[in-house]
Amino acid sequence: MQQDIRNIAIIAHVDHGKTTLVDKMLMAGNLFRENQLTSDLILDNNDLERERGITILSKNVSILYGKTKINIIDTPGHADFGGEVERVLNMADGCLLVVDAFEGPMPQTRFVLQKALEIGLKPILVINKVDKPNCRPEEVQEQVFDLMCNLDATEEQLNFPTLYGSAKRGWMSDDWQKPSDNIVPLLNAIVKYIPGPSILEGVPQMLITSLDYSNYVGRIAVGRVHRGTLQPNKDYALCKRDGSIKRIRVKEVNLFEGLGRTKVNEASSGDICALVGIDGFDIGDTISDLEKPEPLDPIAIDEPTLSMLFTINNSPLFGQDGKYVTSRHIHDRLMRELDKNLALRVENSDSADAWTVYGRGVLHLSVLIETMRREGYELQVGQPQVIIKEIGGEKHEPVEQLTVNLPEESASKVVDIVTRRKGELLVMESKGDRVHMEFVVPSRGIIGLNNTLLTLTAGEAIMAHRFLEYQPWKGVIEKRQNGSLIAGESGNAFAYALDKLQDRGRFFIEPQTHVYEGQVIGEHNKEGDLVVNVTKSKKLTNVRAAGSDDKVQLAPPVLFSLEEALEYIKEDEYVEVTPLHMRLRKILLNETDRRRAAKKQG
Repeated sequence: MQQDIRNIAIIAHVDHGKTTLVDKMLMAGNLFRENQLTSDLILDNNDLERERGITILSKNVSILYGKTKINIIDTPGHADFGGEVERVLNMADGCLLVVDAFEGPMPQTRFVLQKALEIGLKPILVINKVDKPNCRPEEVQEQVFDLMCNLDATEEQLNFPTLYGSAKRGWMSDDWQKPSDNIVPLLNAIVKYIPGPSILEGVPQMLITSLDYSNYVGRIAVGRVHRGTLQPNKDYALCKRDGSIKRIRVKEVNLFEGLGRTKVNEASSGDICALVGIDGFDIGDTISDLEKPEPLDPIAIDEPTLSMLFTINNSPLFGQDGKYVTSRHIHDRLMRELDKNLALRVENSDSADAWTVYGRGVLHLSVLIETMRREGYELQVGQPQVIIKEIGGEKHEPVEQLTVNLPEESASKVVDIVTRRKGELLVMESKGDRVHMEFVVPSRGIIGLNNTLLTLTAGEAIMAHRFLEYQPWKGVIEKRQNGSLIAGESGNAFAYALDKLQDRGRFFIEPQTHVYEGQVIGEHNKEGDLVVNVTKSKKLTNVRAAGSDDKVQLAPPVLFSLEEALEYIKEDEYVEVTPLHMRLRKILLNETDRRRAAKKQG
């Protein structure tokens, strides 16, 4: 007897309550009582996801509601993780679109929703946070309808059911003015509106759409059984992307139950399962019958648009924090990342200690760097570079759609800044006292833009962007004008020296920070770099003049997040990343070497 199954993907913008909603659904499936789980945010279970409030890796959980098994597939909401989104949606038959009752659908939601509608998934709209003051559920519902029309949804997809509620308070209802006391209406809607997987008989087929890893059994293939059944301890054919076929043996078949997996004797059409004991597979390969192998179409993956140079840490302070500092360590770690991070590419650079890493955007690559530093790696990273393509003999570069939401009074400044970066304004509309703008802008122009916009709008701007296509080269873009303040000597920075240099620019360090020659310690007020000595202490004399010992008053240092640092540096600078520190530095630490290099170029 085929068990009732519903495979649903959850789509939502950052911070619209997706992870909280899934937690409440797990509670409704009696999971907490069985496993005595009490923690919140089960899905975003790595520290990085919790701190940033974003989902990076998709996860699978399931709940039993009555006799129906609901497989919930969490999707990343950010366009930089397009590789993840693509393959996750292939496992679902429908999707829950979670939208904030005040903010409405956001640009990042649009990206994932577009992919879901293209595949033909049936949506259910969940308008969350209707208990917030000044929420506007009816308007938001209209906006979602318009958005789906723009994305060419079919008649059937446009006829979507809507539920309102508050995931935090644990209720859902058909009418936002009539709160219920549980989340059951949502589960009923899933069972009613999302189709069960159609059962296909015949030659077994399963597309591997994601990976799991266990220290005991190694890599585990996860995917949805498209047709037929798969059983443990049997031989199957592994059809690779390049067309080659090899014989494999499946040792164990697991189904997802609650937050874990259970061994089963077979997985049939429509089940999302994990296969243990297979070697040499990649995401996008098909597992099929040994006698009559029939591969499924592999997953199309978005091309990378950015590259960065990763290299070993060779600064004077290397090896003080990290466990893994050699080129072999970093190389092995990047190779492991390639296994599961679909949109990533790694190439060996000219030197043995450096690699060029290609990714979907600054966030995509900074998440990898941040994960590595938390695992105990030390490395240095160069300025992000956009990937240029030759198309028909012409230079083409990636362009992105940029949406900015900001207060009305800052609108003209922002239009000016974005057009200087070769952006074109397409849409500008007022929403209350805020303005919504859409631009098409080269990817190069977006690097470092977030900082500038936040400064111009006193932190009020909300910016999001997604890759559109390659277009002919747009010409030179002016970059950061100000030069860097560079430490001329190694040692501890003194407050006395910093105070005397305050009129030269803004500092990135505090007194008593250990600096080395060639480290970038601040931003110069003017163009051109300036070498300064911040290790000079005050010479003590026995003469005490009135007023000569005024207290030093220092402006607070500018502190960068990893993305901000990557967007800030110039071509001749690196970000040095260790588990405890992040420093900016010149590639050539010695001033004489830098002058020589400048002469050669000049």
